[in-house]
Amino acid sequence: MTEEIFRDDAYAKTCEARVVSVDDEGVEFDRTIFYATGGGQPGDTGVLRLSDGREVRIVDTRKSRDSGRHFHVLEEGAAAPATGETVTLEIDWDVRHRLMRMHTALHLLCSVVEGGVTGGQIGPAKSRLDFDLQDTALDKEAIGAELNRLVEEDRPLSSAWITDAEMAEKPEMVRTMSVKPPSGAGKVRLMEIEGVDLQPCGGTHVARTGEIGPLRVGKIENKGKHNRRINIHLVED
Repeated sequence: MTEEIFRDDAYAKTCEARVVSVDDEGVEFDRTIFYATGGGQPGDTGVLRLSDGREVRIVDTRKSRDSGRHFHVLEEGAAAPATGETVTLEIDWDVRHRLMRMHTALHLLCSVVEGGVTGGQIGPAKSRLDFDLQDTALDKEAIGAELNRLVEEDRPLSSAWITDAEMAEKPEMVRTMSVKPPSGAGKVRLMEIEGVDLQPCGGTHVARTGEIGPLRVGKIENKGKHNRRINIHLVED
């Protein structure tokens, strides 16, 4: 199994790693700082620096559902490193940090809107959650004001691990109706925003809500009889 450095340190921007395998799916390393696509969060992109000094772009990162292996997808036509070679990995930090801010903001949105989450997508420019709500009026201004209040309070985030069995005994913590918690490895990571939100999540987050910065609620859309989609943006955009 690839050592997932980003689980314990989402701020790690670079690391050395050894090439475990190379095939049509991508390059696998013994350790990585690259988050693989999942839970609505895109896979990281960045640079692979080879031992001879060459640089190769990593355009996506994916994880096999069956084996749990991490595959780093190289730009088309790039020469892959040799198995066993030690290389340096570096993520596109500006993009990753925006995704961390957005992902944490969506957890805040979960705490503000009552309802099961039926879908979601995290992006560096716009993110959204779909809620299972019927005949519910949503006040865009009120939602935005509450989100920004929680940002300004600069609440700390922390993580903890529980077993799959413990997770199964606490179904009320799972807000996502369409995506199961990241289980199967024997343990599940919980992300907590102090006094605000606690739920299983394998994504990357900022250390404090103040790091998100001001937020703006965009369109609130009807996506079917029960689904209400809430889009959010970083005010700086």
